[in-house]
Amino acid sequence: MEALWRKSPQSTEDIVGALAGRQNWQMATIKTLLNRLLNKGAIGAEKEGRRYLYSAVLKRTEWQRTESADLVDRVFGGSVAPLVAHFSQHRKLAASDVAALKKIIAAYESDKGSRDV
Repeated sequence: MEALWRKSPQSTEDIVGALAGRQNWQMATIKTLLNRLLNKGAIGAEKEGRRYLYSAVLKRTEWQRTESADLVDRVFGGSVAPLVAHFSQHRKLAASDVAALKKIIAAYESDKGSRDV
């Protein structure tokens, strides 16, 4: 998806080239992944001669929303607090991460208070 968000449309060969050095995937693996993404509606394909050109249909923000919700549901039982606790224990949070989390919580509390009125 990253390759297609950066540039669309692209052929399979273009995508393989874009992933070279980042992923050690074979052409068959990439074709399988493209077919799965196509079947999920995350990407689209347009035939050009004997090849297909792939484009991202799903926007990055939509993907982040669905994937993060799925992660929280599958791994942390639907609760965000254990996710944050996990990262604070196993991946050192930078001071900027902590500050950003505090801002998010303050904004949430402020917004929640205005809805309760």
